[in-house]
Amino acid sequence: MYMCACLCAHAPVNVCFDGETCKDLLDEVLGLSGDPPLGVVFNKAVRLPRQSRHRAQIKSEDEAEAVEEKEQKEESPSVSSSFDEAMAKKGESIANSAEWKALMEHKSEIDKTHLRDLMRDEKRWKACVREVDGIYCDFSRQRITEETLEMLLDLAKKANLEEKIQAMFSGEHINSTEDRAVLHVATRAPPTESIMVEGKDVVPDVHDVLDKIKYFTESVRNEEWLGSTGKPLKDVVAIGIGGSFLGPLFVHTALSTDKASKEAATGRRLRFLANVDPVDVARSLNNLDPETTLVVVVSKTFTTAETMLNARTVRAWLVASLGESAVAQHMVAVSTNLKLVKEFGIDPNNAFAFWDWVGGRYSVCSAVGILPLALQYGFDTTEQFLAGAWSIDDHFRSAPLKENLPVMLGLLSVWNVSFLDCPARAILPYCQALAKLAPHIQQVSMESNGKGVDIHGNRLPFESGEIDFGEPGTNGQHSFYQLIHQGRVIPCDFIGTVKSQQSVYLKGEIVSNHDELMCNFFAQADALAMGKTAVELRSESCPDSLIPHKTFTGNRPSLSILLPELNAYSTGQLLALYEHRVAVQGFVWGLNSFDQWGVELGKVLASRVRSIVNDARNKGRRIESSDGLNVSTQELINKYLDGKAELLYPEAMDVFPCDILDSDYCNPPTSKSSSI
Repeated sequence: MYMCACLCAHAPVNVCFDGETCKDLLDEVLGLSGDPPLGVVFNKAVRLPRQSRHRAQIKSEDEAEAVEEKEQKEESPSVSSSFDEAMAKKGESIANSAEWKALMEHKSEIDKTHLRDLMRDEKRWKACVREVDGIYCDFSRQRITEETLEMLLDLAKKANLEEKIQAMFSGEHINSTEDRAVLHVATRAPPTESIMVEGKDVVPDVHDVLDKIKYFTESVRNEEWLGSTGKPLKDVVAIGIGGSFLGPLFVHTALSTDKASKEAATGRRLRFLANVDPVDVARSLNNLDPETTLVVVVSKTFTTAETMLNARTVRAWLVASLGESAVAQHMVAVSTNLKLVKEFGIDPNNAFAFWDWVGGRYSVCSAVGILPLALQYGFDTTEQFLAGAWSIDDHFRSAPLKENLPVMLGLLSVWNVSFLDCPARAILPYCQALAKLAPHIQQVSMESNGKGVDIHGNRLPFESGEIDFGEPGTNGQHSFYQLIHQGRVIPCDFIGTVKSQQSVYLKGEIVSNHDELMCNFFAQADALAMGKTAVELRSESCPDSLIPHKTFTGNRPSLSILLPELNAYSTGQLLALYEHRVAVQGFVWGLNSFDQWGVELGKVLASRVRSIVNDARNKGRRIESSDGLNVSTQELINKYLDGKAELLYPEAMDVFPCDILDSDYCNPPTSKSSSI
């Protein structure tokens, strides 16, 4: 791993090639603490020791140091990558291919069609249906013909899609900007599988971590591992952000009303703390007892700013009630930085590892998600979830392109975005338990494919990525369906279940509650596709003045996914289906779907602003032009600081709202000085 750092008096620029800020890495590697001296400039590449990309668990700091020392002496083996061969030669965009140009021309033919007519073709319908391990998918309401499907498959072959899929499963470093493999699939691989990274089978390492999770979570759930006062730990607060939060929250929400999972979670509570906003802390800790609370801190490097501030806050909450010695019994970590874990007060033996070939937004099947989910629902439930994900992984790896469900869905998304000019996608689960699916896929999709350049750094000559949003069931119908029916054309994913997690039927009603929900599921897709014409409205005696308002153009694409039921297994399937669909889009567009440089600049600038605000508050001064901010930001911060209360205490101390932590200096929620 190489890092370029420039730290100067005017603007700290922190860029590195491993997804971390330079300051984090300098702190760890060079032993720096606090802000670096002004004027110090690191103006050349600094080689950092490459950490093992396949090490699952480190049992001691000595072992970690030994491994690191060995790796410093050895050059990391070069990986011969068929992925590089599968990529178009540098500078050549898929948009220049004959297959892409043919689809551009074909669009004019599609523009002459209407779904109202296309849906009458039963042969076409059969070509647009796939069923995989219980998942039934009908994409006949997409604006495509059988010819379109064949042309999209030709595009996939031109993009060397099959080779890229195999390169991913083979552990090649397809995340080229960070020089990493992309192997979230390995985190759910059964022990009989073999997946290689740099010449080493990583599946045994994955199962070492899973075994450790099983042992620990069963100890907690069986009340063998107790809190510092001898009480069982019934409540879990998982602290993480981004993929460390959205993915596990999606799964937790999906399982919380499943009958079997709900029974397994009896008497237990799981909460997630992500936002650095103190309101989120208050909500996460509300009505929790420190004596019965276990905290899981998720941060690979143990330096993520928001996560670590939240972790320090919750740690202070625990220590105030139970004392410093309670930290080791009430806090565990998902991290590979054992040094910082230990310094925080967590026993390194209670750190659960994951690997740099697992990206944050793809990490729910690693210890990031499995640890808190197993604490809540039991390890058996999480095993079913992993098995469901692997069923789609195996299908994605082995099925022919034409029969491959993630491939077909990914190609349809490419068609909608890059050829039909549809910039957004609505994810519409007709299942309340999938309420957090859209926010999670929003991150998976938009952080993966929200790129302006291809994998070689060339500006894209076409639109890529989608704006993802969604809302469950009939809630969305009373929110934004007006726009998708009569405003912008937004392709929709309708997701439903055959069986409801909670069955309700009232005597005298025409249908059950779930039937009512699913009747809307079936009807909305047809309403978008077919629309309603002026002729139909006149036949219903609609006043002429209302006909323009009640006309629906139709011809709006959607697809329908039907699950047998929503349980741990099918939740895993759905997760993997969307993950691989996103990868297919990136593979065809020629993107790196597995880095996220776009999130770095704001974090770097926030670090600079943090230092300025700290200095201004400590000195009781306003922000000035000499601070180097533009006038807009300068005055926004001054407006903010003018409205803050200045709280003076005899000495520095932790201050919490009184309803979270009652102390002599707690901050009453209703006091005039409650905002600090």
